[in-house]
Amino acid sequence: MTSLTRIFTSHWGPIITGCLIGILAPLLVYFGNPGNMGVCVACFVRDISGALGFHRANVVQYIRPEIVGFVIGSFLAAIACREFRPRCGSAPLVRFFLGMLSVMGALVFLGCPWRAYLRLSGGDLNAIWGILGLAAGIAIGIIFLRMGFSLGRNWPGPKALGWTMPVLMLILLALVIVAPQFGLMDGKPAGPIFFSTNGPGSQHAPIFLSLGIGILIGGLAQRSRFCTVGAIRDLILLRDAHLFYGILALVIAAFLTNLSLGCFNPSFANQPIAHTNALWNFGGMLLAGLAFTLAGGCPGRQLFLAGEGDGDAGVFILGMLVGAGISHNYSLASSPTGPGIYGPTIVVIGIVLCVLIGLTFRDPRQSN
Repeated sequence: MTSLTRIFTSHWGPIITGCLIGILAPLLVYFGNPGNMGVCVACFVRDISGALGFHRANVVQYIRPEIVGFVIGSFLAAIACREFRPRCGSAPLVRFFLGMLSVMGALVFLGCPWRAYLRLSGGDLNAIWGILGLAAGIAIGIIFLRMGFSLGRNWPGPKALGWTMPVLMLILLALVIVAPQFGLMDGKPAGPIFFSTNGPGSQHAPIFLSLGIGILIGGLAQRSRFCTVGAIRDLILLRDAHLFYGILALVIAAFLTNLSLGCFNPSFANQPIAHTNALWNFGGMLLAGLAFTLAGGCPGRQLFLAGEGDGDAGVFILGMLVGAGISHNYSLASSPTGPGIYGPTIVVIGIVLCVLIGLTFRDPRQSN
């Protein structure tokens, strides 16, 4: 166990984790998940938001077991390695707001950083604009970090705090298994949990396969500190490629897996759950990248932190859940036909708000 832990906490950790994600994500697509969406935290949180009734876009409603698995896997790994440390208190309201803005930007692009790389590895060339936007957003965030941006430190909390997010995830797991339907809609059973009967929300791998893969990824990512935003941040800010090698491993492994499964289709047009508007693919991910950087990590990393007891990361995830509901209720999210009516507007507003946060939350002692 000790030698295995050393491997995952060494420079090999992110590479091994990236390889496994790159193999397992396309396999999830093969077993039923939407195309080029074996794992997408933003899209999966959006589906959970719909399943809980936060929005009524009936094509994207499903409680994704992968998200449950990420938190539970991280929780188990943290317990096993004595890294379960409940903590909270670092600008929770701002983190909630950043969570909302990040998912709004990601849903304009139609994917989180994980899906951007998975889309590219499947041949979706529109992902190039999203990845460039992500890098630009992270670069802007780094400017604020160099100016002393900080949301403050968090503080140790009671053990019950650290258990909150894992318990919530277990409740979600119970809901997707039991699928309670004791409300009525047009005289038919419906809710309080909603499930898509068509569209991306109806496409999913078997529950326990998804859960198992999520737990495996969550455990490995907790040990390796895998983070798709931190990788680019550290590469630019610290000239440290330790985490970035994990991204390269993910893309290469996913490309080879897609190729072997016959799922590699290089083009801009007719890609699954994607649009071809380069400007707002770039802009949506710029907003997401900036918000993720200010919050301290990509959405996957936030889930892993929540699993090891970080209440601030849990607040960020709840912000994403609410933001996803708002995106579909107010026509902010994109569709394969292009950006939503108010998608470009929220991108511009969101970038301005993130810049204001970056300028106003500063600790001069941390500037360089």
